Amino acid sequence: MEVPLWLLLVVLIPVAAAGFALGYLLFRFRDRARIQAMEEEAQRLLEQAQIQQKEILLAAKDEAIRLREAVEEEHKAARINLQRQEARLHRKEEMLDRRMEEMEQRERRLLQKEKEVERTHQQIQELRQQEIQALERISELTRDEARQQLLAVVEQEARDDLARVLRQVEAEVREQSERISREIIATAIQRCASDYVAEATISVVPLPNDEIKGRVIGREGRNIRALEQLTGVDVIVDDTPETITLSAHDPVRREIARLALTRLIQDGRIHPTRIEEMVQKATQEVEAVMREEAERVAMEAGVQGLHPELLKLLGRLKFRTSYGQNVLEHSLEVSILAGLMAAELGANVNICRTAGLLHDIGKAMDHEVQGPHAVIGADMVKRLGRSPAIVHAILAHHGDEEPQTVEAFLVAAADAISGGRPGARRETLEHYIKRLEALETVAQSFKGVESAFAIQAGREIRILVKPDDVDDLGSIRLAREIAKKIEESLQYPGQIKVTVIRETRAVDYAR
Repeated sequence: MEVPLWLLLVVLIPVAAAGFALGYLLFRFRDRARIQAMEEEAQRLLEQAQIQQKEILLAAKDEAIRLREAVEEEHKAARINLQRQEARLHRKEEMLDRRMEEMEQRERRLLQKEKEVERTHQQIQELRQQEIQALERISELTRDEARQQLLAVVEQEARDDLARVLRQVEAEVREQSERISREIIATAIQRCASDYVAEATISVVPLPNDEIKGRVIGREGRNIRALEQLTGVDVIVDDTPETITLSAHDPVRREIARLALTRLIQDGRIHPTRIEEMVQKATQEVEAVMREEAERVAMEAGVQGLHPELLKLLGRLKFRTSYGQNVLEHSLEVSILAGLMAAELGANVNICRTAGLLHDIGKAMDHEVQGPHAVIGADMVKRLGRSPAIVHAILAHHGDEEPQTVEAFLVAAADAISGGRPGARRETLEHYIKRLEALETVAQSFKGVESAFAIQAGREIRILVKPDDVDDLGSIRLAREIAKKIEESLQYPGQIKVTVIRETRAVDYAR
């Protein structure tokens, strides 16, 4: 049965209206509860803000009180400081016033004294004029004649005084120069402070056993012959147990042979081909060592811009010795000593350092070129473009040329110091004793010598003479003659100081 449309509309419209009304009431009730909750939250936040505002106001008041107290303290301190400054200024003003009064009084006294001095000066001039007139009447000489006679007397006295002062000044200058030179040398030696290492000039290769000697010699001597031909060194195999000796004038060749033979013994394979390989490797290693040592020494000496050929020759001195002293280390020490003394004296430090480092460079070539090593080295350095001052210092360090510059004298002195210092050069005890005995024998061979003593490791000889046989001038002549005979008859490193002592005693008795 179908329901009429109008009936459905009648029923549905009131129901929809009732639902809409009910929904509206529910929405209004929920908004009112939310508004009430928001109002309560706002009230709570307002109360919290009022509490925080009170706390902030209290804190601000406390901070304002603290700042006001600090400002008052600063003002108080400033007032006190200002009062002190005012008091100090007041005292200074009073002091200045007193000083001004004193200055005025002193000025008045000075003016008065100046007037008195002027009056006294006028009186003195008048008296002097009267005395001059009286002297002219008494001496019957004019003023000019008297002045000339007086000047002649004064001139003679002045000449005598000048000669006496000159002798005194000359003695003082000589004493002072000797003292300063000793101080400069001592300071340079102390600042250098090099260590000395005695090195042997004979290369000895140790062997693990004597059986290896036969392998070194080889069949019909082919191994030892190949080693000698490749290195230019004489290989000596004798009855000395577990030892092979290498002999050569060239220390670099000797070092190459020593290194190659040592490697061959360690390797165990000894035949001509292997020997050639080891010699080539040893040559490369020795050249590398020489190059590194030359660069190290040049850097330590502060010498830059050396020609590669000079560095090569300088490195060869690594294996060269003189009286047991390594020539490369000796050259480095001479460079440092000469540079230090040049700095003390105001001379050219670069010239002294360079010439000191290269002064023995000729020893790296003296096995190949004939002549003194100073001349050989100077020619090489000159050929490679070094300055004439450096060439002259090298040439003059052993007297091959007379020193003409301060730098040349300093290089020669540094060379003598380095070679002559105790312990720098090695000699056997037997040779040392014989040298001392020879010194004393030479000194005692002269007439009038009472006794002679060699001291300071043979670098000084002191001679006591008989005062009745040798006078003061004779002692000077005797010292020169003994020094000359030592130079002619003895061989010695460095220099020897000859000191002749003449003692005169006067004895009397009171009765």
